[in-house]
Amino acid sequence: MILKKRIYSLSFLLLLLGSHSFGQQVGSTIESNDSNTPLHLLQPDYPVRYGEVTTSGIKKTLDRVYAYLNNVTPVMLEHAQSHKPIKDIHLIDTNSIFKKGDFRLISYEWGVTYGAMLRVTETTHDQKYADYTHRRLELIADVLPQFRALEEQYPGYRSPVHSVLQPHALDDAGAMCAAMIKAQRSNALKKDIKGITHHYIDYILNKEFRLSDGTLARNRPLPNTLWLDDLYMSLPALAQMSMYSEDPQYMDEAIRQFWLFTDKMFLPEKGLYRHGWVQDMDPHPAFHWARANGWALLTMVELLNVLPDKHAAKGALLAQYKKHVQGLASLQDGTGFWHQLLDRNNSYLETSATAIYAYCIARGINAGWLDKKAYGPMVLQAWNAVDSQVNHEGQVMGTCVGTGMGFDPAFYYFRPVNKFAAHGYGPVLLAGAEIYELINNNKYVINDSSVQF
Repeated sequence: MILKKRIYSLSFLLLLLGSHSFGQQVGSTIESNDSNTPLHLLQPDYPVRYGEVTTSGIKKTLDRVYAYLNNVTPVMLEHAQSHKPIKDIHLIDTNSIFKKGDFRLISYEWGVTYGAMLRVTETTHDQKYADYTHRRLELIADVLPQFRALEEQYPGYRSPVHSVLQPHALDDAGAMCAAMIKAQRSNALKKDIKGITHHYIDYILNKEFRLSDGTLARNRPLPNTLWLDDLYMSLPALAQMSMYSEDPQYMDEAIRQFWLFTDKMFLPEKGLYRHGWVQDMDPHPAFHWARANGWALLTMVELLNVLPDKHAAKGALLAQYKKHVQGLASLQDGTGFWHQLLDRNNSYLETSATAIYAYCIARGINAGWLDKKAYGPMVLQAWNAVDSQVNHEGQVMGTCVGTGMGFDPAFYYFRPVNKFAAHGYGPVLLAGAEIYELINNNKYVINDSSVQF
């Protein structure tokens, strides 16, 4: 409809140019048609920029996000009441907190962000991104002994690092642990954080609630419930630990858990995962929440990144990744975004999931798992969509806030979006980093107005 309107408008303009106001001039009236106008060259009225992705443009966007985050996540302790900075960690007491900013330094969302910063440095070779992660992880490691002593001394006191000392959910453990091991593997950290990562791994393997078949589970919102999110909140940490320690038992458990989840939660006919699975519910809810599907896809990428090519589990995992990518690709909106509920086009377009898919699909191309001719154009448009949601301050717009599990569509349709939803920042950095590498190493062209590799 938009294209037709533009054609009609051009025809009307040409008609006016060829006519006098009070009558028609013989021989001068020109109406555009197929024989005198190259209609195929008319520019569509794209709602999101199309076909213009450069490494310099990506870097400018990433730098804006970095500058914002570096400014609003200070690396400092302060007094809770006076807000005076605490420069000597030996002066830490029960009134000491991390200096307030827009986001927390310890959360699963920031675990994603820490790992994403490391990836940006890998692809762009700009060290400031990795330094962002190193400085904050080193601060956490520095203050942990003092806060541990205070929690032991004052029963009931919850320090700013309580979720590190006493994880009570996979959300507390997996993403932070995976980022810490990645940082440790880089050999750039000034602190040894192996003790923290082993503590997290112990929680995942030995403390988290499980179903009778061993599947990692929760007892909320109903007993014996699986959350698709928990794939990411546990398995990448196990995979990283397996690679770092050279102990295959961690990877074996990660692969086992992946298939326990997938057997219950993947719908082959749609190529999508359900958000939740409840043991005693019939039928099981089938709401295909976008970000949860993102966590599942990102988990597969994290496992594939570290699995050797000859590993017995890689073939089946890669096939599952491709099935999921194919299911998602068929549901991409014309703008480049994906919808909050993937198969419901009247649900809103959501940024964080779109960014996760952009990263995961670009990663598949870069790693040789996916055909760039088939998936390159769509992933560039996904980046254009994401890029359109990064404002001039470097804030990410259009991200769904933290979301539990629902059993009706209204719950998902009307979840708020907010620029302070921490879930958007790590995925945007990951997407930019991977697409930077994609177009740095592969040439794309605009052929007859379309993006092609």
